[in-house]
Amino acid sequence: METPGESPGFLLWHATLRWQRGIAAALAPLGLTHVQFVLLACAWWLNGQGEHPNQLTLARQAGTDVKMTSQVLRTLEQKGLVEREVDPADSRAKRLRVTGPGAELAPRAIAAVEEVDAEFFQPVPREQVVALLGRLARPDS
Repeated sequence: METPGESPGFLLWHATLRWQRGIAAALAPLGLTHVQFVLLACAWWLNGQGEHPNQLTLARQAGTDVKMTSQVLRTLEQKGLVEREVDPADSRAKRLRVTGPGAELAPRAIAAVEEVDAEFFQPVPREQVVALLGRLARPDS
């Protein structure tokens, strides 16, 4: 029987909690939660690629639940950071566009998160972290 300190899952849980605390602290001054940040950053990136994703596409890109994505997008819309427009091809779908204030905030928030990431993952070479997390995130590939 292994001790908690020898359990990869237990250690991952604690590492994740520590990392999330750092992310939350970095985003708080910008008025964003972690989920709001992820959805705003993904929408901003997709818009920058010339795409105006619907909520399902954004949820898939972000790895979030579709219903939760809709709720968080409503909050981002109320904050004036994104707009949801009816998709001309499907009146049930909403296309997402990051507003001017959202486009100004997204890169600042990304920089804040990247700073936390750099400090948190500093003990391990970046290439190793990315390779390991990529394998764990997509075990089928």
